[in-house]
This record gives sequence, C-alpha cells and structure tokens, in this order.
Amino acid sequence: MPQKLQKRKDVPVNETWDLSLIYKSDDEMEADLKKARSLADELMRDYEGKITSSKEISDALKIYEEIVKALTLVGNYTELAVSVDYTDEKNQETYGYAESFISKVLTDTSFLENEILSLSEDIIKDAKKLNPAAANYLEDLLRRKPHMLQAETEKALSAYSPVLGAPYSIYENMKMADISFEDFTVDGKNYPLGYSLFEDHYEYEPDTKIRRAAFEAFSKEISKYQNSTATVYNAKVRYDKISSELRKHASLFDYLLFDHKVDKALYDRQIDLIMEKLAPHMRKYAKLIQKVHHLDKMTYADLKLPLDPGYAPKVTIAEAQDYIEKGLSILGPDYINMVKEAFKNRWIDFAQNIGKSTGGFCASPYGKNSYILLSWHGQMSDVFTLSHELGHAGHFKACNSAQSVFDTEVSLYFVECPSTTNELIMANYLKNTNDDPRFKRWVLSNIVSNTYYHNFVTHLLEAAYQREVYKLIDKGGTVQAPTLNKLFKETLEKFWGDAVEIIPGAELTWMRQPHYYSGLYSYTYSAGLTIGTQVAKRIENEKQAAVDDWMKVLSAGSTLDPVGLAKLAGVDITTDKPLLDTIDYIGSLIDEICALTEKIGC
Repeated sequence: MPQKLQKRKDVPVNETWDLSLIYKSDDEMEADLKKARSLADELMRDYEGKITSSKEISDALKIYEEIVKALTLVGNYTELAVSVDYTDEKNQETYGYAESFISKVLTDTSFLENEILSLSEDIIKDAKKLNPAAANYLEDLLRRKPHMLQAETEKALSAYSPVLGAPYSIYENMKMADISFEDFTVDGKNYPLGYSLFEDHYEYEPDTKIRRAAFEAFSKEISKYQNSTATVYNAKVRYDKISSELRKHASLFDYLLFDHKVDKALYDRQIDLIMEKLAPHMRKYAKLIQKVHHLDKMTYADLKLPLDPGYAPKVTIAEAQDYIEKGLSILGPDYINMVKEAFKNRWIDFAQNIGKSTGGFCASPYGKNSYILLSWHGQMSDVFTLSHELGHAGHFKACNSAQSVFDTEVSLYFVECPSTTNELIMANYLKNTNDDPRFKRWVLSNIVSNTYYHNFVTHLLEAAYQREVYKLIDKGGTVQAPTLNKLFKETLEKFWGDAVEIIPGAELTWMRQPHYYSGLYSYTYSAGLTIGTQVAKRIENEKQAAVDDWMKVLSAGSTLDPVGLAKLAGVDITTDKPLLDTIDYIGSLIDEICALTEKIGC
C-alpha cells in the first residue's frame, strides 16, 4: 500500500535534483538579474530608435543574446524550485519576483524586433551574414512580420505577460496546493490518496476494488473544482482567440500552429487517422485486459491495468540506471556518459512529496545541464518515463552545444520525438534480452500500455477533445464545465465504442492535464512518436548509419522545421505513410500479445 506523502523537507536529498548546478545561491541569481538589467539598459541607450544598418542589427542582437541567456537561467532556476513544492511560500515569492523582473526586462527590450522589421529585407539579410548565430532568429522574425503589432502595443502586451500567463499558474496552484484528498476505504481498510498517488499508483493497481474505489474517490474530489478550473481554462482559450485576431491570423488554429511550423493538414491528419484506424486495435487490447483479469466489465478506470502485474518486477533507481545504460548504449558512449552524469550529479528529482507537480518533464536551461522531474514508484513504467525524459536531455544537450540560444526553440511538433524514440529503443533492447514468452509479452505490453497508450491514446484523445474546444472558441463561443465534460465524454465514447464503459468521473479527465495551457501541445506526442517509431526501426535495422543520422538531427535544434528534421532522420512526414505504418505496427504488437497470451494460457 502506498504511504502518505512526506513534506519536501523530509525526503532524502539524494532523491532530489540539485539546483545549485545553475546557481549556488540566490545571490548568484541576483547577479544575473543585475547583468540582464544592465545589458537591457545598454541596449535601450545605444539602439532604441537608432538602428539603421545591418551592423547595428548584428551588434544589438549580440547584446540581446546575452540577456536571453541570463533570463533563461533565472526563469528555470525559480520555476524548477516551485515545481517540486507548490506549498513553499518562499519559492513562490522568489518565482513571482523573478517573473516580474524578467517581464520588465523583456518589455523594455521589446522595441528591438519592431525596429529590425522596420528596415528593408536586404539590410536584414546582410545582418544574417554578419551574425550567423542570429540568422535563423532573423528569418523567423521576417516570417512573423505580417503578424506583428505596433511597437507600443507589443510593449504593452509584453508588460502584461505575467498577468496574461496567469491561467497556468492558477491551475497548477489549485491542483497542487489547494486540492487535498481524504483517505478512501475498501473493505474496512483506509488508503491514502493524492494526485501523484492516483495517477502513478492506483490507476495501475491490480486489485479491482481498490482501483475503482480510488477512481471514484479521486473523481469526487476534483469535481468540486471543475467550475473554477473551467473558468481558468476559458480565460486561456479566450486569450488565444483574441491574440489570433489581433495578429491577423486566418483562424485560431493557424495562430496556434504558427510556431509549430506545420500546417493544419498535418495536425488534422494526426488526430483523424488515429481516431479512426487505431481505435479498433486499442479496443481489442482493452478486451484482452478484461479477459486476462476476469473483469465483470471493462471500465475507464481499468484501462491502465497492466496485463501481467504479477510478473512485472519492482525496480530500484540503481537497477533503472543499469537498464537504461544498457538499453541506450546503441546511441554511443557520449550519450551514455550523459546518462551517468544525470544520475551521479542529481539532474533527476525522484522524490514523492506534498505539493510536487505531477507527471514528468525535462527542463534544459541553455548552458547548463538538464533537470528531470518524475515521481519514482519503482515500476518498469518509471524506467520508460525516465528513458523518455533522458531523451529530452540528450536532445537539448546536443542542440544547446551546437547552436546559439536563438536556435534551441525546437517546434513542438518534433520536440517529443527524441523522448519517445528512447522509449522504443529501450523496449527493443528488453525484447531481445530474453526469449521467455511471458517476459516477451511483458515487454510488448509495456510498449503498448506505456509508450503507445500514453502518447497515441491518452494525449491523442486530449488533442481530439481540445480541437473541439478550439472550434467552439474560434466561432466566438466560450466554454464552461458542463460543456468541457460533454466534449471529453463524447471523445472517449467515439474512440472506445462499446468496448469500454465510460463511467462517471471519466468526463473530468480534462481537468488533469496542464498541457492545455500550452496551446496545441497534446497532439505533438503522437506526432513525435510517429517519427520516433520510424527512427527506432532504422536504428534497430541499420545500426550505426541510422545513429549517425539521428545525432545530426539532435544537434540541428531549430535550424530545420519538423519536415526538415524528419527528412534528415530518414522519415517523410509529408505523406500518410509513417503514421499508417506506426498504427499498423501497434496493431501487430497487440496481435502478438494476444498470441502469446494464448500460448501462455493466462
């Protein structure tokens, strides 16, 4: 049985990350803030209203680059501190102070882009030659020119950024600091409950009574906050709609996909083909879970149940490191050295504690190491999660080393590719280490229930629901909790058909996902994994040649768009083929799992 969560101060230090690798003290952070302020003052004094030549553009951008570097470190340092304990008032205060300071500096320097764009394209192109580090930044600036507002308007929007970004902060604080869960009872025994405990433990609990009772108790508690959460989310999507109109985009979707550097056809294809063609495979897998576990019915609360929980071993952190080093060794010694460094130097926050953000993420501040957040439960799924986040770390270690800070904002369409590729490389390694049918089924079911379910089902269904939300907003509507509940339930029913009973509480799943506060993020998981599936196949079949191509992709950063990055990896995403092939591959895994289940007899 899981234990009640500890306070942050009581968790073992070796299970926490070490933010002193960014700054040894808040005084060092303050020094970078002062540096950024001084550079901003210099930029304003020497260049505001005075940029007339390519050399002045180049020189101004060199100063701006140093400002961005300093503010990036401060922003990561303060936000990471908050993410592991939303109940810590000091960290919240420091984060708020830093956020306001950063906003003021960015507001004061917002004149730069408008002044550059007021010059001729020939002058801007000459500046690209003088300052290659800023070449792609300038190219992107030209691309954004039709959607830029007047300088004073841009400055005002920049000044309001902390307020305009409030919906996400409110959501996270409500979720991690305000919502508290009572114990729930099954057969006279009490069980502790919390966000992390539910999502990382109870959803996978083999005991049906406990699993379904946890789902009911969890849903009952979060339902109390559905109207507040909907109000916050409505503010976010309305802000997106207003921004799309102000910046004269043809539609809200064009605005949201602009920075992804893909058109709506690729976005729609990702959702539509998976909803249509993957659904039959996943319904088959759901029915297999029901059969193996002798469930009276298959409900939404049962979908993450492991196929063979009695076989899955508990995994220590040390064992996870060993698995990952061996599994990812095909990527080369430099990559494995990064993995070793991540464990040795505390890049990873494993701890479970009150107030910690749920799920997992990886932050990679420019010029520093990465930081990986997850809650460790000692399950094989944690190994896949850690491999996933180390994929982000490996990606940004490569691109941060090879590119300027301007060329590290990789399109969201591609950004989940290196992470999901790692999961598949790990799975291929495990699959080839043992011929025992039960072991093989366990590995294949992990690929389906973790890698593909998480990215091709969980996040894809969120994306399909989110598309319906934005359709309403794009027509001038608003959304409240009943509307969001209805849209999410309809999305689930469309995908699962009569294979899964969508029980009360399932419709509230929209409340659990912070990605909705980052525009059209959810669909990018399946987009990245589509490319990742093809890359992993190439690496398995072609070995070093494919790895060499992959390392070039990781180093490219944002110097290429998603189509270009995929092409460099040997994948053509301008056609349906990679996605259809990936869906067929998932179907073949499920067929193989079914055959192995018949062979094993249980």
